[in-house]
Amino acid sequence: MIDGGEDKTRGGGSPTPVRPERLRGPVEFVGRVTELAQLRRLVATPPCLILLEGEPGIGKSRLVAELLAELPGRHLIGECDDVPEPFPLGVLLDAIRGGADRLGPLSPVAGALAPLLPELADVLPDPPPPLTDPAAERHRLLRAVAAVLAALSPATLLLEDLHWADPATCELLAYLSTHPVEGLAVLLTARTATPGSSTPIHDALARTPPWSVTRVPLSPLDADDVRRLAARTLRLDDPPQQLTATLLDRTAGIPFVVEEVLRTLAERGGDPLADDSVPFVLRDVLLWRLRPLDEATREVLGAAAVLGMTPDQRVLASVLSLDRMAIGAALTAAHRAGLLHDAGDGLRFRHDLARQVVYDLVPRESREWLHLRIARVLEQELPKPVAQLAHHYRRAGSGADFVRNAEAAADLATERGDDATAASFLLQTMDVAELPRPVRVRLAAKLGRSAIDGLSQAEAIPVLERLLADRRLPPGARGELGLVLGRMLRQQGEALRGYTEIERAVPFLRAPRRKAPALAVLAAPDTVVGRHVDDHLARCAEAETAAAASGDPASHLAVRIARASLLLESGDPAAWAIITQLRASAELADRPREHARACLNWAQGALHAGHPEQAEALLAAGRALVDETGYERLTALVEATELSLDRAAGRLDGLAERLRRLVASAERMPVTLLDARAELATVLARTAGTASGGDDSANEVEVAERALREVVADARRVGAIWPLVQALSALAQLTLAERPDEAVRHAADALSLVRGKGILAWAADAVLVLAEAAAAAGDPGRAAGAVAELEAGIAGRDAPLALAALRRCRELVPA
Repeated sequence: MIDGGEDKTRGGGSPTPVRPERLRGPVEFVGRVTELAQLRRLVATPPCLILLEGEPGIGKSRLVAELLAELPGRHLIGECDDVPEPFPLGVLLDAIRGGADRLGPLSPVAGALAPLLPELADVLPDPPPPLTDPAAERHRLLRAVAAVLAALSPATLLLEDLHWADPATCELLAYLSTHPVEGLAVLLTARTATPGSSTPIHDALARTPPWSVTRVPLSPLDADDVRRLAARTLRLDDPPQQLTATLLDRTAGIPFVVEEVLRTLAERGGDPLADDSVPFVLRDVLLWRLRPLDEATREVLGAAAVLGMTPDQRVLASVLSLDRMAIGAALTAAHRAGLLHDAGDGLRFRHDLARQVVYDLVPRESREWLHLRIARVLEQELPKPVAQLAHHYRRAGSGADFVRNAEAAADLATERGDDATAASFLLQTMDVAELPRPVRVRLAAKLGRSAIDGLSQAEAIPVLERLLADRRLPPGARGELGLVLGRMLRQQGEALRGYTEIERAVPFLRAPRRKAPALAVLAAPDTVVGRHVDDHLARCAEAETAAAASGDPASHLAVRIARASLLLESGDPAAWAIITQLRASAELADRPREHARACLNWAQGALHAGHPEQAEALLAAGRALVDETGYERLTALVEATELSLDRAAGRLDGLAERLRRLVASAERMPVTLLDARAELATVLARTAGTASGGDDSANEVEVAERALREVVADARRVGAIWPLVQALSALAQLTLAERPDEAVRHAADALSLVRGKGILAWAADAVLVLAEAAAAAGDPGRAAGAVAELEAGIAGRDAPLALAALRRCRELVPA
């Protein structure tokens, strides 16, 4: 069944052949001195979290094995599967099982793991009562794992192949990076993310502070390392320079490939420089090892490669209609040929690179037949391994069966609170060309709901846009898909596009419990240009009507939070009574993540109005709730709000550098990026020229002006009003002294935008620039209209910041 490939032998040879002895034992460990020393230092001083990453075959597992061999103490080890079933925290639970015999006293929260680890029921506390909030339930599970790891510490937790990890595991590791367990060194291995793509582990760790994770990248071996490896493997005192150069060229310095080539050279003998007899690429190495195997063994090995890294003899026997003894004999022969190795719990391929080569050698038609046969065998298992079934049916080209199992896997992931995994399965179904429209719409609606809080928004957005462009889309589906698309676009920083999509969706939303939160989103005034505060108030009233009709407590709560935010931004003193009432309510207390979001939004509104003390208190409450719930996706918003508060309070020392770090890690929460950039540009403008004069001062002003102009351009593009007004006002102030006419244009632009919003307090800084420019020109009356408009707009409003600016304006432009 395996294609043997072409015979590429040709004549020729080296004039001075080298005859190495046969290889005895494993190839020795060489190189990686710097990386090994760094790992030793890190794990010696826990707590720490280390990500060891590199391309396939680069030697991550070998380096870790070398470290653990010399490392005393307790080791907890887990390894991810390439096609895992949607079972959250599976790799971590495997690691915990390995150390369960040493568990001491445990916190009661560890009982949350009892349903997932029934074999440890005698050592785990009783399960706590279930929670109504899935997010809170998931966070309690994370805390339970952390509690068990604390009981097992001091220890080293090694998790391999994290590029295959489920998102829940990645979320926990992100949690551990900022909530380290005392005495626990966490070592992760993963393939480097390729440009234009990512994995849940890279996405999760990208949302954590840079200091919380130490990344150790592995590069290919250099010429000296390849030469030493050749010397030890081939028993040569001084390998020919040409051999080293050829090895390096043909293997790209990838250790696994170098090792396999050298093994083959040592085993077959001959001249290692003769291309006619020596394979120098992995495919040729494996072809040489396959050559002595009979056809039956090759057939079993090909089926094993299709099945996965670790061949299951029972499944192979059913697929190939052979008895278990024949399968075992074939796998043993492959082991003797160096194609498999004994992993302690059975035979498996030496590396995924080797399995992939064997897989590719199976003709395409045979591969599809094998995938289909494997799927039919796995269909008989209970519970059905739906993720594996989806994988095999997809490779078999059976679209309907693939979609059926992918949807089942997504539903299972959703049931277990793992939205990101659900989204990844549903995204794959969108690639099936023959998917009927009703099925595609149903799956897309599930995809939209899963991707809202998952890691798949960028991939899901174009899928939903294509569906919404179909004029034959049913009205109900148009409403649901438009709503989730709008929410995703807003989270990706596309303020106006997201707002507009939700506006379009609302008329098609039939259920009041769906319509109410959508209208609540449209009530937020600080997001988009071109919508007056009266429009937002009208949307809020509609949302209250829909919430009352729905009878849904969650919808009612979302609308009340939105009303408080709207009143706070518009300067209505009634906002504070609503906020106080909500924060004391059981409704909000039972939903800690919604409580955290609300506190952070209100803190920003308090800053906009000019209430730094209340903003500080709300920020502290929001930060505590984020820490309590472990909702890492809100940490960037916490940090952004904290930095805005420091800027408003005049705490500018070191602030620009902290803002630069936040901007650099913008992938943690794209919706905060533009606001963070506006804050950074504002701080740069305020501090430009204050420390020194001359060329340095001019350069600082230029840098600040360029940053402000870039924010203005991007904020106009996405229609985000708050950073746009902030940047225009700061740009007006920065250019006032040297280019007053230009400053007036920027300030007038900001005032015009705010006039369109109807919340005149937001224009206080811009009006002050107009007043200062007019007074400096000796014509204060030129700004009289703008100052009067500001005065009338904030009359009776709770807007301390604007009132302070108005007092200064009246000093310059008397009534």
